Amino acid sequence: MKKLLVLFFLLIATGSMYGQKFAVKSNLLYDATATINLGAEIGLAPKWTLDVSGNYNGWKFGDARWKNWLVQPEGRYWLCEKFNGQFLGLHAHAGGFNVGGMKFLSKNMEQNRYQGTFYGAGIGYGYQWLLGNRWSMEAEIGVGWARLDYKKYPCADCGTMIKKEHKDYFGVTKAALSIIYFFK
Repeated sequence: MKKLLVLFFLLIATGSMYGQKFAVKSNLLYDATATINLGAEIGLAPKWTLDVSGNYNGWKFGDARWKNWLVQPEGRYWLCEKFNGQFLGLHAHAGGFNVGGMKFLSKNMEQNRYQGTFYGAGIGYGYQWLLGNRWSMEAEIGVGWARLDYKKYPCADCGTMIKKEHKDYFGVTKAALSIIYFFK
């Protein structure tokens, strides 16, 4: 993961991006949950781009805690031309979480707290609409796998661990509705 991020920033610093296209973006779905997020995408070849996004939510609301972070790099193949129209993506993801005390999710999530990490991969399909010379909108949905390693605690603030577990998740691994700004 670190090597991929280093390569990404080296490409930006050396100006070796194919077609000199570079974009920054914000996922409006994360914004709706008060999750700080930022993505960047660079052109690598006529139909290939590299997208790297990350987010952080460190908020605590009363007894409820919804803390998480995520890094999600994705290689994209564009069916027409890069940064326009349909694309297929292959993404990886890694992150951490500390969630619990949330009455609106379930009785289990109200009475317990889960803290741990996850990693995995998936495939995605998306579409990007050009809004102007420097602005675009993008929608993407991805499915895949995630491995969750976590500890369960009896309440949102308690420190005595009940158990340590791991689970494999198969399902939606990416959902985005993003606003994009291009640097040309």
